Amino acid sequence: MDLKDRIAIVTGAAGGIGAAIAQRFVEAGAKVAIADLKLDLANATAEKLAASGPGTAMGLAMDVADEDAVNAGVAQVVRAWGGVDILVSNAGIQIVHKVEEFPFADWKRMLAIHLDGAFLTTKACLPHMYRQRRGSIIYMGSVHSKEASPLKAAYVTAKHGLLGLARVVAKEGAAYGVRSNVICPGFVKTPLVEKQIPEQAQTLGISEQEVVERIMLGQTVDKEFTTLEDVAQIAFVLAAFPTNALTGQSVLLTHGWHME
Repeated sequence: MDLKDRIAIVTGAAGGIGAAIAQRFVEAGAKVAIADLKLDLANATAEKLAASGPGTAMGLAMDVADEDAVNAGVAQVVRAWGGVDILVSNAGIQIVHKVEEFPFADWKRMLAIHLDGAFLTTKACLPHMYRQRRGSIIYMGSVHSKEASPLKAAYVTAKHGLLGLARVVAKEGAAYGVRSNVICPGFVKTPLVEKQIPEQAQTLGISEQEVVERIMLGQTVDKEFTTLEDVAQIAFVLAAFPTNALTGQSVLLTHGWHME
């Protein structure tokens, strides 16, 4: 399997998981649009990846919760490279509160970025994939697509919702050679996760070490974080897999936290 000359859009790709996936794709020969809210960071990441080859990359400004911005970004990629073969819907944030204290504005923002963003980018990419009769859509889910944790009502709701969206897209896209899957990692030590450690410690009244050992890794088999490389390699497999044998699925990378 390879991705030579395949055209990919990865959202939230200026850093963290998105950047790791984009790097893996470029290493496999793909052309990757680094879509991010911050264009300067997207351009910097794209420049770094393009220099590493053998694929290439470009920065792309995109607010995934804004339909016009999503449509414009996808159109820019199509103009530059001629189509879209792969979408990785990865953009996300984290806001934690108890349900009874969760500000409605924060709830709506969380769902807009995680769930609306996945829908809008999918909607914009599908016509191009259908026209060329091939494509792979990868949603960045979470162990919280399968489990629940305190303080994460909006996040858990959105990540559960991605499973439903992926399954519908898999059924609708099959006739056009378009597959859809969800990656469900455990905790990956990115800035997004590191930010949660002191927040949860304060909210739950426990130490930061307890947050890591009990809350984040307590249900794993080995007390290990999932790595960026783990996620990037699975994204490569899902993007490059050649048939509908692998579609509508969720792939768990949780060190045994959740087992199916």
